[in-house]
Amino acid sequence: MDARTPRLGPETLPETLQDTPAGWRADAAANAQASLPEVNATISVPSLGGHWMRRLLAFLGPGYLVSVGYMDPGNWATDLAGGSKFGYTLLAVILLSNLMAILLQALAARLGIATGRDLAQACRATYSRPVNFALWLICEAAIIACDLAEVIGTAIALKLLFGIPLIGGALITALDAFLLLLLMNKGFRFLEAFVISLLIVIAVCFAIQIFAAAPPVAAMLRGFVPSTEIVTNPEMLYIAIGIIGATVMPHNLYLHSSIVQTRAYERTDEGRRDAIKWATTDSTIALMLALFINAAILIVAAATFHATGRTEVAEIEQAYELLSPLLGLGMASTLFAVALLASGLNSTVTATLAGQIVMEGFLHLRLPNWARRLITRGIAIVPVVIVTALYGEKGTANLLVLSQVILSMQLPFAVIPLVRFVSDRRKMGDFVISRSVAGVAWIVAALIVTLNVKLLYDTLFGG
Repeated sequence: MDARTPRLGPETLPETLQDTPAGWRADAAANAQASLPEVNATISVPSLGGHWMRRLLAFLGPGYLVSVGYMDPGNWATDLAGGSKFGYTLLAVILLSNLMAILLQALAARLGIATGRDLAQACRATYSRPVNFALWLICEAAIIACDLAEVIGTAIALKLLFGIPLIGGALITALDAFLLLLLMNKGFRFLEAFVISLLIVIAVCFAIQIFAAAPPVAAMLRGFVPSTEIVTNPEMLYIAIGIIGATVMPHNLYLHSSIVQTRAYERTDEGRRDAIKWATTDSTIALMLALFINAAILIVAAATFHATGRTEVAEIEQAYELLSPLLGLGMASTLFAVALLASGLNSTVTATLAGQIVMEGFLHLRLPNWARRLITRGIAIVPVVIVTALYGEKGTANLLVLSQVILSMQLPFAVIPLVRFVSDRRKMGDFVISRSVAGVAWIVAALIVTLNVKLLYDTLFGG
């Protein structure tokens, strides 16, 4: 902890942290600070008993910041590959991963509101220093993998729209370090409004493309029914794991558990219970939008490429070149590129925030936003520049899909601690989840681990 983040005294700690339950380490409260202290409890909400619409609007926002990670450029690569190669079959995986995301994000919000800790702080207050350091490294790797996808996606969008070479576009993305700084200086609500505006742009772009593609409804609906081929076909499983990795983002669990605390809800049992209800509603609505966009990308790829026999379209640039002529809509390709650029910009904001949260939560180390962003973005830019120089654009497409598989491999290290915390009455008190919800959550965690083990086996031994 440095001079920028002095240790908070008992009188300034979040109320929940002052009254640390037995489930946390004895020294947890003494070393604690509010999550994202500069914006913690800064957004007012109507008093309990106020009109439900006003309370819902007051809590809307964090869910949309979280949903950004579920439709970032990494999703585009896996959804395009899945749609063009296997048609509508992997829609079931998108639906499943989205349902898993809704549950896990609801648990993350519950943890943050009930305990006053984000997931990183909860880990620090539970595990030993070596374990926490390992978890921090794993989470940072996940953020870098996500950042890698954002660099590639934004660079491709800049090339498609403005003709900027990929290497140049990748280098330009370093400048977005100052975007978050500008938005945060204007207030957290302004940041949320910026993100929601770009999400609307993405949704409108894909709604137009789906209308132009006119996919067969029966085939599309069949795609939402799970098929055993998804697990038995190694190539399909690889893309399916990538979709799960691109959808359920490890760092989003840390992010959500923190930003729900920006609301100035009453720090009483009744106030927290009400806040959990509205925060869960917010994230569920936002993630349904993410489901629409992810499914839309795959549906457009299936209806446009798979249906015409172009099953090898897995690269974003290929999709851009083919969309307009195949759909017969001149602006289809431009809409695709605009949505991609909006997706990359949005993902920049949330990845930076998540990086700040995990660094402060695990290490009590705080860097200026611009410095943290330049460091993580720099680490992501280097492999993109090298791969582009050595292997060209196809190399970056493979790197994009691989980054999502890496994300999926790191999911258990965020999911298992989260489920463990929220199902532990000693840590959560009256806010502990029911046994039935805990059972479903552990099944989700087990499914994630099982799929990852199978993917590793198939990759290493050609199973």
